[in-house]
Amino acid sequence: MTATRTQVAVLGLGPAGRSVAHRLAAAGVDVVAVDANPHRRWTPTYAAWDDELPAWLPASVVATRTPHPRAWAGGEHRLERTYDVLSTSRLQDSLDLRGVDVRDATVLDADAHRVRTGTGEVVEADLVLDARGSRVSTERAAQTAYGLVLPHERAAPAGGPWFMDWRDDWRGEGGAGVEAPPSFLYAVPLDERTTLLEETCLVGRPALGLRELQRRLERRLAARGVVLDGTERVERVRFSVEPDPRASRPARQAPPDRPVALGARAGLMHPATGYSVALALRLAEDVAQAVAGGRDVWSVVWPARARRVQQLRDMGLTTLLRLPHGGVEQFFAAFFALPPDRQRAYLSDRTDPIGTAAAMMRMARTLPPQLTAVAVGSALPRWGRHSGTTRRARGA
Repeated sequence: MTATRTQVAVLGLGPAGRSVAHRLAAAGVDVVAVDANPHRRWTPTYAAWDDELPAWLPASVVATRTPHPRAWAGGEHRLERTYDVLSTSRLQDSLDLRGVDVRDATVLDADAHRVRTGTGEVVEADLVLDARGSRVSTERAAQTAYGLVLPHERAAPAGGPWFMDWRDDWRGEGGAGVEAPPSFLYAVPLDERTTLLEETCLVGRPALGLRELQRRLERRLAARGVVLDGTERVERVRFSVEPDPRASRPARQAPPDRPVALGARAGLMHPATGYSVALALRLAEDVAQAVAGGRDVWSVVWPARARRVQQLRDMGLTTLLRLPHGGVEQFFAAFFALPPDRQRAYLSDRTDPIGTAAAMMRMARTLPPQLTAVAVGSALPRWGRHSGTTRRARGA
């Protein structure tokens, strides 16, 4: 058994791990990164609101920009922001690992200062950051989606770009009844040639299966006149929007015996949308500066305001899981009718509990009474966790 000493050990080189390793090295911090497949190329589609991306990120990583994307929920809505789809390959390449000691190994176990790998090596560190992601489990709420990539001209009859399209033409003739769990169409340009058309289950415990989403997408596209020929590239999405219970939870201070979790491992994604990459990129710089300055990293990842916002967002997730299937489109119609600053507070600002609460309270006042009762009930701790199915907005 060999031993290595380092300032920071980063576990996992997905978007959260690679970005923090990149920024730590740029700040002159001694970093060891451990991943079972460190050179694997990323394949998912990542997206973000343009105003969420950090200034240090090269502009070249943005593949397409859509000003004022549209949503359909009880009618058409235009969102007063710009929506970016990122080039997955350019994003990964921009997060270069020069200055990072990369270990091609499986993590067997880790605590706050020690990592044991499958190669027999032990890495000792002043700080261990765990960004190994989160496994999907039927016990935790998840998001699923099935998508096809088409040339723009063939995708045009779908009517995009759509951030969310909750219309139910996925049912087709003789399709499922009113009580079927809803799903929505996500339709965005990926580059100058192609569009992603994706049927999305926003969130569920358990979420809709991929085969059901495939059937719905094919029925929806046929109803709109989109012709498929079987050569389309397929995208499949399934991930948990709740944190791995084995990882550290938001608290006043880090558990003394565990690594500091980042990314999906820590539940650092919006539980009502699944977006996480922009936050991972922003936090990477904050964490790097905290380490370089000798400050407490846990308080950077989970400041008091962020912990409060997370509690509020968890209430929102409970509401989504408990909504009657027929009320989901009404719920989003009320959300998209919010003023732009209230939408942004709920979707993007994790340190604004007042703005987040204001958005939620305004929603509760404008929803039909039966849906308001669900929203209010979701804030009561005695109600606990419940199962249900809804679905997703895109970002990964």
